[in-house]
Amino acid sequence: MRILVDGMGGDYSPSEIVKGAVRAASEVDATIGILGPEETINNLLKQENWTGNNIEVINAAEVITNDDSPALAIRRKKDSTIVKGMNMLKAGEADAFISAGSTGALLSGGLLLLGRIKGIKRPALAAFFPKIGQDDTTLIVDCGSNVETKPEHILQNGIMGSIFVNCVKGIENPEVKLLNVGAEDGKGNDLHKEAFEMLKESNVNFTGNVEGRDVCFGVCDVVATDGFSGNVFLKSSEGVAIAIMNRVKEKLTEGLQAKLGAALAYGKLKELKAEFNYDREGGAPILGLKGAVLKIHGNSKAPAVYYAIKKAIPYVENDVTGKIAAAAAANKDICAE
Repeated sequence: MRILVDGMGGDYSPSEIVKGAVRAASEVDATIGILGPEETINNLLKQENWTGNNIEVINAAEVITNDDSPALAIRRKKDSTIVKGMNMLKAGEADAFISAGSTGALLSGGLLLLGRIKGIKRPALAAFFPKIGQDDTTLIVDCGSNVETKPEHILQNGIMGSIFVNCVKGIENPEVKLLNVGAEDGKGNDLHKEAFEMLKESNVNFTGNVEGRDVCFGVCDVVATDGFSGNVFLKSSEGVAIAIMNRVKEKLTEGLQAKLGAALAYGKLKELKAEFNYDREGGAPILGLKGAVLKIHGNSKAPAVYYAIKKAIPYVENDVTGKIAAAAAANKDICAE
């Protein structure tokens, strides 16, 4: 197995990318290819005292930044890490591609270079959301790929999310719910009412609507939604979590008594912080493409890279892409091109 990592993607590249790849390489039975300026990556590997034989450096002289127009950059920057990675994946020279780079470029590159699985109308960005107190996560699909959505897109998000969770997390018959303004049947606008009926008649284990406030309590394994609602939900939740953690930190440093209390509760506070840490979930898959593509956060450091590489292995081994293609072929009435 050959897993490609964008060595120049993200705020802390290339040093943190290399550190994460080195950590993973010592544990996985796969070749890890790091894309980027060859001399730079090799120098960083030397700094990490890497002496193994399952990391290779693939020279890529250009980088697509967040300031670039995604589609234009994909067409013009042929020697960029993202374009090179996508082309290698398409040619069968790699099994998965991981990047902390521009989300827009990854989506554009996926569509223009890899292409959609036949029958999948729109690829969707998925992300794991913590089930508070359960040491587990819920997969949210879509998180921003498609802000203008039709009911059949939401249905496909539920199908693809169910397949991914089954294959990567090993959950049999994952429970799927629809993000909506109320938990009762019949809630929502026409888009969500129609999506509800389509999910209800599908082969996934659909158990109804879920309100945004209940997702964190782990009421299901997959939340199907449109890209607009999913993105607003995810970013709002992330903002609230960061604000609360910052306020707790401020309160626990206001005076000697508070600091003593914080010292006594340090272990539990550390456990609480870990519940909101997305690093170990291995990034966000872009489901529906003809290849395994994982997007990690732009501010990812070595642990996130490490876990993304580890999670890419079951993604490939369990043939998530092939199973999504088979599901699309079996549902020709809603997956027709």
